[in-house]
Amino acid sequence: MAVFKFVISDKKHSGQVEKDQKDCPILGKRIGDTIQGDFLGLEGYEMKVTGGSDRDGFPMRRDIEGTVRKRFMASEGTGFRPEKEGLRKRRMFRGNTISHDVSQINCSVVKQGSKALEELLPRKAKEQKEEKKE
Repeated sequence: MAVFKFVISDKKHSGQVEKDQKDCPILGKRIGDTIQGDFLGLEGYEMKVTGGSDRDGFPMRRDIEGTVRKRFMASEGTGFRPEKEGLRKRRMFRGNTISHDVSQINCSVVKQGSKALEELLPRKAKEQKEEKKE
């Protein structure tokens, strides 16, 4: 079964949680919707879905409705950074609704729980080693 990777961040810390798709009540939610963090082990947390990407790496975009992947003429914003003013390109994007094809979901914390996010989502060993070197 496929896995959702939740990237959760607040102003100080960010962390990642993996969850099976069959255990997630998030299918059908859209970018901008709020979700409860209880199913991720984050009791008391409320999070806002801010974006994500599908299994092939195409980013989700707020202004494309549904779960489809389609080519979109982009002039700025998510998934495209123009080098010159007025530059537009046709790029492939995923729609704004979460489906089984989505692999990563980005969330920002709206309401804090009783424990700090750093305690619930500790840093990985590699990140701690790099921090000690600096």
